[in-house]
Amino acid sequence: MNLVLMGLPGAGKGTQAERIVEKYNIPHISTGDMFRAAMKEETELGLKAKSFMDQGQLVPDEVTIGIVRERLQKEDCNEGFLLDGFPRTVPQAEALEQLLGELGRSIDFVINVNVDQSILMERLTGRRICKDCGSTYHLVFNPPAKDGVCDKCGGELYQRADDNEETVGNRLEVNVKQSKPLLDFYESKGYLRNIDGQQAIDKVFADIKELLGGRA
Repeated sequence: MNLVLMGLPGAGKGTQAERIVEKYNIPHISTGDMFRAAMKEETELGLKAKSFMDQGQLVPDEVTIGIVRERLQKEDCNEGFLLDGFPRTVPQAEALEQLLGELGRSIDFVINVNVDQSILMERLTGRRICKDCGSTYHLVFNPPAKDGVCDKCGGELYQRADDNEETVGNRLEVNVKQSKPLLDFYESKGYLRNIDGQQAIDKVFADIKELLGGRA
């Protein structure tokens, strides 16, 4: 089962990735993990990627695709994989299709965990952190007993600068612009399946299992 997982920040993609990997026994392959592994193993492509990252530059597509190729040819991918964070652009998606074709494989589904931006805004701006002990709360999903006060140590709760509405709004807009051409590409190929991410976590996963036909 060869899957690509997509979703905007706050959609709950990470939670669903954990459940998919556990149930279907396929590796969760994220871009960051791939780069870190390639650099740790000091493969030729890993060292190339490191040279770009050390200079604060984006890793070119041809290097990224090469690292993806190396990763997908490892034994743990024989029964399938869950790609997360790759591809990010249509050229990367086209290169992935070509690569899979060369390996005699293809994508089964692109699962997009879909949540309205207004709800994502509520999810992402509701986080509060204790200044003293670092405990994390959420104003909607996990509120403290007393507003602004940590349940555990009585410390003051604060909102991180990157959790404010303006920053979150900008982040969501950038992600929407980036992902729309990719979603359109996969829809045109017939791979895209939208899953309602506004439901309870268990229901979201139940819908994913139904999509995958209960294959184990």
